[in-house]
Amino acid sequence: MKYHILAFGAGFLLDQIFSDPYFLPHPIRGIGWLIAKTEKALRSGNPQEDSPEREAAERRQGKLLVVIVLLLTGMLTALILVGAYALYPRIGMVVEAVMTYQILAARCLQVESGKVWKQLKAGNPEAARESVSMIVGRDTQNLTEEGVAKAAIETVAENTSDGVIAPMLYTALGGPVLGFLYKAVNTMDSMVGYKNDRYLHFGRAAAKLDDVVNFFPARISALLMIGAAFLSGKSYNGRQAWRIWRRDSRKHASPNSAQTESVCAGALGIQLAGDASYFGKVVKKPYIGDPKRQVEYEDIRRANRLMNRTAWICELLCLGILTWVAAGCGWL
Repeated sequence: MKYHILAFGAGFLLDQIFSDPYFLPHPIRGIGWLIAKTEKALRSGNPQEDSPEREAAERRQGKLLVVIVLLLTGMLTALILVGAYALYPRIGMVVEAVMTYQILAARCLQVESGKVWKQLKAGNPEAARESVSMIVGRDTQNLTEEGVAKAAIETVAENTSDGVIAPMLYTALGGPVLGFLYKAVNTMDSMVGYKNDRYLHFGRAAAKLDDVVNFFPARISALLMIGAAFLSGKSYNGRQAWRIWRRDSRKHASPNSAQTESVCAGALGIQLAGDASYFGKVVKKPYIGDPKRQVEYEDIRRANRLMNRTAWICELLCLGILTWVAAGCGWL
């Protein structure tokens, strides 16, 4: 337990200092490769025409995809971690710290959204659209500069839960094994969880599981972000963050996506969401927040500061609870 606490804290600090190096292989890309290869193998024999038989087959294959990906991810992570601790506890602690660093994505989110901010500040809307297309799933080619800023802010807000707080909570609870299992679920949802012709049936199991595993973390993330808004100075409105969260946190097709997005909109006094285009089709969405002022590119940085302070609050709370439990059980 002592090594887990030290590794958990060290992994968080590594993520705060370093973004993910592009030149090094990353486990999440490996999980993505596994998902793509498994999908291709499972769907290779499906009939081309639409039919009830094909729909049933795709649902079975989607469930099998979830089982295969989670089983292989969990087994490989456990094998590496147990092997490292078996060699020497301090080696295990270092490996666990690196794994924790790879699970968290706060710094990476800041870097990628910061590229959008930089291009908007420089007056390069085309480059800004290209940068934001790397971090969102919507069509970006026709976005206005305000639309680009909103897309980046929404991604930062939503990923405060999906990319930072939720994996942090699961890693604190079950170490890198549970942390990587969560990331596998999240990656499957991002790759196959679309409600389009290709993935409506095949991706249903992954999408539903992602809703389940994010249900409580999304709401914890929202409450922590409200606390961060109260503690973050004049640029943020904690009372308004609470009010908009209470009002708008269910204004999304997903039960979880609007939780932190509504807090961010309220804290900054802006309006987010609304209709968006995906794969050439406009998807109707309700607005989140009140348009007290126009969205500007500086709001990207404000959203990132709010995300980062939320991450620090969660990390300190997790470390405190882990230490208290370990001390109470005599594990320190």
